[in-house]
Amino acid sequence: MKKHVVVFIPAYNEEKTIGEVISRIPRDANPQVFIEVLVINDGSLDHTVAVAKKAGADAVHSFERNKGLGAAVRQGLVEGYKRGADIAVMIDADCEYPPEQIPELIQPIIQNQADYVMGSRFLGKMKGMRLHRRLGNYVFTFIQTLLLRKWIYDGQSGMRAFSREVMEHAEIIHDYNYAQVLTLNIVRKGFRMKEIPIHYQVRTQGQSFITFKAYIPKVCKAIVKEMLRPVNKVGLPQNKSEKVRNETKFKSSSQL
Repeated sequence: MKKHVVVFIPAYNEEKTIGEVISRIPRDANPQVFIEVLVINDGSLDHTVAVAKKAGADAVHSFERNKGLGAAVRQGLVEGYKRGADIAVMIDADCEYPPEQIPELIQPIIQNQADYVMGSRFLGKMKGMRLHRRLGNYVFTFIQTLLLRKWIYDGQSGMRAFSREVMEHAEIIHDYNYAQVLTLNIVRKGFRMKEIPIHYQVRTQGQSFITFKAYIPKVCKAIVKEMLRPVNKVGLPQNKSEKVRNETKFKSSSQL
């Protein structure tokens, strides 16, 4: 049976780039994968929705007003789960991340090597990122590494893949952004994370609506809030199966 993959694209006023992102998604790269493209329209005031539909989006979920990137990603995970997806992929609408690498991004989940995969710009090739953004990425990634006691290379990536179990259990505690708190939440719940190298090209059209002046205090507050929340480890079916197999092997060897 084919794996059902929902690629969701959070978008706010991205009429200049979203069409190209959708057209570059490799729907036929793997005959064992069925890809559905979903746009999460975060209250856009331009022609984002019309451009997305013309480019081949299978569905659009629209907010009446702009809620924030965190809210859009949260809705994308909800919609992916509701649509019965085995895997959800999130990719930014600004053409900075390579849709062509979606098959590579989902492969660790298909092979049961990970539950959550991030495309790492710092492991791959990167063009055009300004120094202050690069330093900001280093700092917030290092904070995540310290808090999780797990080495992370790119904690702010805008290209990620989620297993069905992660879609069901992941939580994003604020509407403004998702990048750090989502990873903190997923890893703290016991899901397996992996990073793969990707190619990154800074956007050449449109503009980012995130400013460092607003970003830093809001994100820092959200990180503290997430880390103070108790979370329950989630027992994944595949992990339980592995545990049962290991226990069976141990008992069998003990009886010899």
